[in-house]
Amino acid sequence: MQTGNLPGGQELLCINTEKVYDWVINDATFDLTLNGLELPDNPATGDPLDCDDIDIDTVTCTVEPIASTILDRVDRDFVIDDSQVTLQLVNIRKTFEVTIFVDLVGGGTVEVATREFTRCEQVILCAPEGTDVNVTFTEVDCFVCTAACDSTTTPGELDVSVNVRLCQSIQSVFDVTLEVIADFCQPRDVLQIPPCPVPTIPPQCPVVFPSNRDNC
Repeated sequence: MQTGNLPGGQELLCINTEKVYDWVINDATFDLTLNGLELPDNPATGDPLDCDDIDIDTVTCTVEPIASTILDRVDRDFVIDDSQVTLQLVNIRKTFEVTIFVDLVGGGTVEVATREFTRCEQVILCAPEGTDVNVTFTEVDCFVCTAACDSTTTPGELDVSVNVRLCQSIQSVFDVTLEVIADFCQPRDVLQIPPCPVPTIPPQCPVVFPSNRDNC
């Protein structure tokens, strides 16, 4: 085996990387019901807020992923293109935090509450024992579907229903050591800062002005 540099500047390299066994993009949507959220104190006065202090039409939300846990995986036999293959039914538990905000009538926005919630899902992957299943959220978004305020309590309480949408990349991977023939990367050329532009004169319209050339 040739041990020196290969023609064309290539070299025989040994690298550690991840082999992707399977990869799916999954879109999940679900609803949350958050009841009895106490309004916070007025940040200006320190007094408890009531329903008259807020604009109920301005209730918004944010959602943040906290953790993803692979609960287990179970072998399942499938027939794909007339061939039998054993894949895995992977059970995934995902935990998130949703935060509710509302605008005050006099101006400003307050954070009402943050709640943690968990959702589970199943996905079919080529993910035999020994592989790792990685869940990456490419987009996480939410919007408030309905909001109502209970004015019979002090402070007032919000009842909110929220729709959450998740876009997630799910991969099964395994660490491998590969022998490859490759070129070493080189830095790109440095881009030059463009010079200062020279002054330009706007185009003139001699056909229409000046029109009385005999008097010029």
